[in-house]
Amino acid sequence: MGYIVVAPVGDNTKALFAGIKEFPTEKVILLTPSSNRAEAEKLKKQLSEFTIPSEIVELKNDLMGEMFAAFGKICANYENERLIVNVATGDRMSTCAALSASYANGIKAFGVMDGMPMLLPIMRLSYYHELSESKLAILKTMKPGVWTPIHTLAKSLKMSVSLLSYHINGNYTSKGFKQYHLVETKEEGKNVLVKISDIGSLLLKGYVPECC
Repeated sequence: MGYIVVAPVGDNTKALFAGIKEFPTEKVILLTPSSNRAEAEKLKKQLSEFTIPSEIVELKNDLMGEMFAAFGKICANYENERLIVNVATGDRMSTCAALSASYANGIKAFGVMDGMPMLLPIMRLSYYHELSESKLAILKTMKPGVWTPIHTLAKSLKMSVSLLSYHINGNYTSKGFKQYHLVETKEEGKNVLVKISDIGSLLLKGYVPECC
């Protein structure tokens, strides 16, 4: 059984075939901005000549957010051990987005240098496994850009303020949202306010509950 190769479509598509030579490939998932759709269709046709099935996933306006959302759906359909990401095929931004999503999901990734694939040092540790479903559900209740008093958020979650503070701040044995840079906090008078960070919002775009 081969790999499911995930590859952004950018300005170095030749690197796709260098990766296929090194890693037995069962299927290729091409993640392409709308502007590169024609190039993705061309790659799909070339892959069919090698009898390699492929799928095109078009990414709309928010490239980073769309990339995380696409990875979330891919990880929901395939086991991580079957996935490998070729980050060499994209342009600068799509490569950055694909590599970030690989790190967040703990998916093996590689680049290509002088025509030779090179595995990247990504741990088999998914952010989504490090954070429990309950913690991710808490993040999901926060609105991007909106500062909310902790006691108000705790009430909406039907959770004690002390427990919510634990999730936000962590302790000596367990990291909280702040240590993962997933939320920001500030004091306003006697109140402590919290809001989800840009990184937290990005992770949620790729969050697929285990029950789904």
